[in-house]
Amino acid sequence: MLKLRGHHLICLHFFRGEGYSQEFVANLREVMERAQAGEEVELVAGADDVCRACPTLEGDKCQAKPGVDAEIRKMDAAAAAHLGVKVGERVRWAAVKEKVAATPPGWFAAFCAGCDWEQVCAPRKKELGLL
Repeated sequence: MLKLRGHHLICLHFFRGEGYSQEFVANLREVMERAQAGEEVELVAGADDVCRACPTLEGDKCQAKPGVDAEIRKMDAAAAAHLGVKVGERVRWAAVKEKVAATPPGWFAAFCAGCDWEQVCAPRKKELGLL
């Protein structure tokens, strides 16, 4: 079973093959393949199966820049609330994908504002009509 944090349930829909390192990108691809193949996903608080390959992860906290772990946790909570999923609940990727596709573009504008990856994701959001 995959373990994903809240914002990854949203953000992975816009993955375009970029990341911190080759290892990180390879892990993202594996997570995506497993999710798309129908593997069950459990919502977790904190570091997840995506984070495990991140070079900025120290213990269970992101150390990419000062204060970022708290920001990420706020994004996790906002994403989980938007999707109607609570920590410990299990979902299928197809169900999450439907909810993400039905999200009004204005929600993404607020949710993604200030994210370091915002410009990387923008082309995929545009393709999907979410910008």
